[in-house]
Amino acid sequence: MREVWTEIKSALKAQIPAHSFRMWIEPVEYIRSEPGTLVLSCPNFFSRKRVQEHYLAMIEAQILKHTDVTRKVVLEIEGKNGNGSSTPVRKSVTVRPPAAVQMDLPEMPGQTNGGRFLRKDFTFDRFVVSPGNNFAYSAALSLASRSGISQNSLFLLSETGLGKSHLSQAIGHQILSQFPGENVYYITAEDFTNEMIRAFRNNGFEAFKEKYRRQCDVLLLEDIHFLNGKERTQVELGLALDNLFDAQKKIIFTSCYLPGDIPKMSEQLRSRLSRSLISSIEPPDYQTRVRILEQMMAENGCMLPREIIQYLATELSENVRQLESGLIGVTARTSLMNCPVDIRLAEDVVQNITRKRRSITVESIKQMVCEHYNVTVADIESRSRKKAIVHPRQMAIYLARKYTDQPLQSIGKSFNRYHATAIHSIAAIEKGLKTDSAVRNQMKYLCKRIEGN
Repeated sequence: MREVWTEIKSALKAQIPAHSFRMWIEPVEYIRSEPGTLVLSCPNFFSRKRVQEHYLAMIEAQILKHTDVTRKVVLEIEGKNGNGSSTPVRKSVTVRPPAAVQMDLPEMPGQTNGGRFLRKDFTFDRFVVSPGNNFAYSAALSLASRSGISQNSLFLLSETGLGKSHLSQAIGHQILSQFPGENVYYITAEDFTNEMIRAFRNNGFEAFKEKYRRQCDVLLLEDIHFLNGKERTQVELGLALDNLFDAQKKIIFTSCYLPGDIPKMSEQLRSRLSRSLISSIEPPDYQTRVRILEQMMAENGCMLPREIIQYLATELSENVRQLESGLIGVTARTSLMNCPVDIRLAEDVVQNITRKRRSITVESIKQMVCEHYNVTVADIESRSRKKAIVHPRQMAIYLARKYTDQPLQSIGKSFNRYHATAIHSIAAIEKGLKTDSAVRNQMKYLCKRIEGN
């Protein structure tokens, strides 16, 4: 049967995409044959789950074709026998003093060795794979599992709410589970900048450089586009990346924009980002949206009628967060109002989510912002760089991006700006929302006015 399995793998190679074959089927090995059963091995839990869900039927069909006998396929994890006990595997490990070891607290999110916590639910087994994210998922899992991919850096590209943060953190979880002695740093570009500034002010810059250049094994850097215009931070990050690349460390970037589209990014750093395997994530299709809602229900212990799930999946098509809002809205109304779930209730929830977005235009946002700041539309469309004009213009661009479906290039054009300037405006407001209470209060007021229309 070992020879038969080799023939089956060759047949499967011709049926499925090359990258999927290398990732999922090629590592599967023959173990033994039993009456009515073929036992195969997978390198890890995630690989076994993927093969079971997507390729098991194809494998069993090929077994029947090659042997004229129906056999059940059993997938075991490499290094474990059928009883689940592990075969000892010799590993090279770094010995740490006992004082440095700390037991994980139950129900705590995954802890990295620096930066932010990993969300405990952002793991590979909770990521719903679809045609629009299959390559990104495969590349992320391959990099985390260190199999089937020679690339050490990955650039995850998508709009907000489509899963790039989920995949980034899933890589961190996977590496920490397989290689617990490694230093995994999960941090946003904005936090990286702030940490560097604090290091300068507190005479800790040498420790900062040591941390990111030599102590880091895996760097998960979110929202890299926030470094636009931050020249000193870009220089330091570039030097850190050079050290990590040379040492064959793992680096994962996330962004809403391609490296070449990020404004005010140095050519040196842009070149380093472009060395990564760039993988985009597309919005989920209808069937995927149904599966996402079903998984959310299973994880939250709730159950909705099939027709309600299908309705939400049809109407809420932008991103995963919108689907989550719809599910929460329906279940919350049902619970609080003590009423049955029906299409009418679901329609009310969906209308609250989508109605405002459909009625809001870039022009209406311009008028409202100009009225609030006592400037004219001509002012914010002009080339003026006065602060009294620039700030309202940036607010209007940010709100247009938030509340309309217009692409960034079109939004920029409506303000007589290139899309790179629109990106800079959005980044400037997002920074202000984190650091300036006045900006937060203005934004809160303007959002209320828009949503009240």
